[in-house]
Amino acid sequence: MSFVLGLRCRECGREYPSEPVHVCEYCFGPLEIRYDYDGIKRVLTRELIESRPANMWRYRELIPIDNEPTVGLHNGYTPLVKADNLGKVLGLNNLYIKNDSVCHPTLSFKDRVVAAAVNKAKEFGYDTIACASTGNLANSVAAHAASAGMKSYIFIPHDLEATKILGTSIYETKLIGIKGSYDDVNRFCSEVATVFNWAFVNINIRPYYGDGSKTFGYE
Repeated sequence: MSFVLGLRCRECGREYPSEPVHVCEYCFGPLEIRYDYDGIKRVLTRELIESRPANMWRYRELIPIDNEPTVGLHNGYTPLVKADNLGKVLGLNNLYIKNDSVCHPTLSFKDRVVAAAVNKAKEFGYDTIACASTGNLANSVAAHAASAGMKSYIFIPHDLEATKILGTSIYETKLIGIKGSYDDVNRFCSEVATVFNWAFVNINIRPYYGDGSKTFGYE
């Protein structure tokens, strides 16, 4: 059961249906997910969360997908690590740091947001995932697309260090170098997203992608 009511512009408050769009057509403000929080309160309890598997989907009522997830089922639930030395410097006795560098499947915080985006892209009927990236996002998009049986296209600056995309190439994605900076790549992808029927996780699927990051805080 989904508790998503639609999208809302962060700047002007204009509301939109739940669609693959990310910018308000009136003020160009970013669109965010609008939830039925009253409905969520009626069903989501601490006991229900604790009874579920130890992954990000134990909070699925607060993640903008309509059905049960099929991709990224082992993502999230990363450990808190006690930082004694840093705590001494800061004068804190019980300082813990959330370690998302052990998140599945590519050891990056990006795995949370991409898992949410890919599941939503599948619900929208897309068969191709894409992104603009300089490293971590490329790895995660390629890995999740492969797991989902979807095609993927990764757009990167043409002079990006090879070591940053070594892991990406393992998943047989299409890597495309764009001459220019990351900003140039991102602008190019914004134009491409309107031409091809592809789900760009950090463009037209961005509202859903962004909410995957909230599970870091929920944990």
